[in-house]
Amino acid sequence: MPNVSGKVVLITGAARGIGAQTARELARRGARLALVGLEPDELEAVAAELGDGHFWAEADVTDADSIDAAVSRAAEQLGGIDAVIANAGIAPIGTIRTSDPRAFAKTIDVNLTGVFHTIRAALPHLIARRGYLLVVSSLSAFTPIGGMAAYTASKAGAEALASAARSEVAHLGVAVGSAHPSWIDTDMVRDVAHDLSSFDAMRKRLPWPMRATTSVEECAKAFADGVERRGRRIYVPRSIMLMHWLRNVPSSRLVEWLMQPTLRRLIPKVEQDVANLGRSLSERNQKLQG
Repeated sequence: MPNVSGKVVLITGAARGIGAQTARELARRGARLALVGLEPDELEAVAAELGDGHFWAEADVTDADSIDAAVSRAAEQLGGIDAVIANAGIAPIGTIRTSDPRAFAKTIDVNLTGVFHTIRAALPHLIARRGYLLVVSSLSAFTPIGGMAAYTASKAGAEALASAARSEVAHLGVAVGSAHPSWIDTDMVRDVAHDLSSFDAMRKRLPWPMRATTSVEECAKAFADGVERRGRRIYVPRSIMLMHWLRNVPSSRLVEWLMQPTLRRLIPKVEQDVANLGRSLSERNQKLQG
């Protein structure tokens, strides 16, 4: 789609952060938005901010029936769906040794299984419009670091799922892309920084461009540009492309050797901080995810 004016774009995780800001950016370009997520008050507020002609629905991406119903309602009310951004995601805190197994399972359920449910619900509508699907993965998919095992595994899985989907639906006229943002200034990133100063310190010691932080506005513009050009890969910031090309470098012996002094000092502190918190999800996500 050379531009999004008049097109219908459905976004999961649209109540705040990247999802909400991408909705604003796409609406500014003339798109009609279907906002889906778990926070009805915030979704309603974003929809009202966007003006007339938009749609919102409370839905849980981990529940196939819930997301299917929301997608169907959006398509019925807006006359179809041209593009979908599978954006809903959570980020647990803690190492494998100390994190709550339920938080790991919930992360996979939201960040990977939730993407599967979203794709499956949306595909009939995207096929009908020869539309576009954008799966929000992460820089973390190809730069794993300690303290982010669950998130990394889920986002690597989401990237692989997008690649598999691309090969399955290309002949049907549907384009599929994956987005790989680095650290974006959102509630999710701020929640982790607030809860774990030790992890935040470790993040800031990562080699460039792995430590780069981007505003949510710039991320939203990159996502909207990607939707318009039906992009195969979207990197935020663009320097992250380098890490994709060199995706084996972060787990190489050289980088491990360079990071070893930092990790030896900060990983135990991360583990102690999580133990002191008594939880592996942020307070907000713990409430939302039950």
